[in-house]
Amino acid sequence: MISPEAVLGLPGYQITGIQEVAGKIRISARHAGPKSCPHCNSTRLRIKDKRIRQPRHESWGLRHCVLELESCKFRCRDCGRTFGQRFPGLLPRKRATEPFRRSVFQAHYDGVNRSRLGRREKIGSATVERWFQDYLRRQLAERRGAVCPRVLGIDEHFFSRKDGYATTFCDLRRHTIFDVVLGRSQAALEDYLTKLPGKDRVRVVCMDLASVYRAQVRKHFPNAKIVADRFHVIRLINHHFLACWREIDPIGSKHRGLLSLMRRHRHNLKPEQRVRLELSFDQFPALREIYRFKQRLCYLLLKKHRTRKPCEPLAKRFLKALYELSQAGLAQLVQLGQTLTSWAAEIATMWRFTRNNGITEGFHTKMEVLQRQAYGFRNFSNYRLRVRIMCS
Repeated sequence: MISPEAVLGLPGYQITGIQEVAGKIRISARHAGPKSCPHCNSTRLRIKDKRIRQPRHESWGLRHCVLELESCKFRCRDCGRTFGQRFPGLLPRKRATEPFRRSVFQAHYDGVNRSRLGRREKIGSATVERWFQDYLRRQLAERRGAVCPRVLGIDEHFFSRKDGYATTFCDLRRHTIFDVVLGRSQAALEDYLTKLPGKDRVRVVCMDLASVYRAQVRKHFPNAKIVADRFHVIRLINHHFLACWREIDPIGSKHRGLLSLMRRHRHNLKPEQRVRLELSFDQFPALREIYRFKQRLCYLLLKKHRTRKPCEPLAKRFLKALYELSQAGLAQLVQLGQTLTSWAAEIATMWRFTRNNGITEGFHTKMEVLQRQAYGFRNFSNYRLRVRIMCS
C-alpha cells in the first residue's frame, strides 16, 4: 500500500479520502502527529473549535490539487494562550502548502513567465512574484555571512538608463557571482568595500583597465595582486592599431574584409588571406611595420603559465616594446604606450596568473537574459537578489 507521505510529499498525515470534483483533486486528510503549544511546548491542550482548511497543494499533472485538513483551535492549559493547529509543510495563515509554493518557484526560476504561470495554476501573477521573492530571500539567508573569495573578478555592466552601471564581484574559483553593487565610481563603491568582510584573504583580483577599480583594490585589498584582463588588453591594442590604420589609409580601413583580417592573430590567417594582407601593405609600407609590431606585442601578452625566471626575458621585451611605442611619432601609438606603461605591472602579472574575467563576462550575458525575462528591472534590490541566487 502506498504511504500517505509518498502521495502528499508531507510527513505525518493520514489520508481519509480522495475524490475529483470539477476537474480538481480533493484530498481529505488529517494530521496524526503530536500536538503541542508553539509558545511553551506543552501538550496539555483543550480543543475550543474545529474547522476545515483547504490549502492549495502541488498539482497532479494538469489537474489542480486541494487539501481538506481537519484543523483545531486549541487553548493551552499551562500558559493559557489560544492558537491554531500547526501543520508540517503549511505555514500559519498561508493558503498554499510549501510543496506547491516550491513548484511555482521552480517553474518561474526555469523561465516560465509569471503571467503564464499564474493562468496555468489559477493564481495571480503578483502571487507568483511574491512567492518567488520569498524563496530567493530564504536561499540568500542561508548564504549570509559569506566572506570575500580569494580570487576575485571585478567588472561593470549596464543596469538601466536611470541608474546607469553596476559593478559585478565574481568568485573566479567557484564560478559564482559574489555580489552586485549599484554604481562604478569611487563614491558608489567606498561604503560597500569598507564594510566588506574578509578583504584581507583576497589574493588575486582580475579587472579591466579601469583606474577607479585599481585605486579601490589597492586601498581595500592590501594583500591582493592585481591582474589585468588579457582580453581587454588585446582589445585596447587592436583599438589603437585600427585607429592608426584609419589615419594612414582612410579608404582601405573602411573595407570590412580587410578589417576582419587586421583584427585576427597571425596563426588564424589562411595562406590566401596573408597574401591579401601583403598586397594591401604594398601600398602603405609603414602600415606593414606597425602591423608586425602589433602581432609581436599581442603574442607576447598571450603567454601564460610562466614562473618567475622565464618572466624576466618577457619583461625586457615588454619594456622595449613600450619604449618603441613612445618613440613611434604617431598619436595613437604614443597614447597606447602611455596606457600600457601605467598598467605595466598589472599586465606583466598576466604571465604568472591565468585568471581572467571571461567568467564574469559570461555571467553578464546571463544577467541580460534575466533582465529580458523580467522586461527590465526598476528596483535594484530585486535585481541584485535574483542575480546573487540565479548566478550562483
